[in-house]
Amino acid sequence: MKTFDGKIVSLKMDKTAVVEVTRYQAHPLYRKLIKLSKKYKVEKGDKELQLGERVKIGQTKPTAKGKYFKIVEVIK
Repeated sequence: MKTFDGKIVSLKMDKTAVVEVTRYQAHPLYRKLIKLSKKYKVEKGDKELQLGERVKIGQTKPTAKGKYFKIVEVIK
């Protein structure tokens, strides 16, 4: 089961939040760290969330087209 830490960037949908996960990877030739980010649609459930909160998301069975993650916990 994959888990990621990310930041909530959108709460405009009813049962869905958009979480941006940022990671760093070394360039294969120059070894400089490059910042990479990806956005995931996640199931909110009944949690009260706010924009900009840090959350931990975990992989689950698909709940909708393009929605394969749910919010496990809110990180303070």
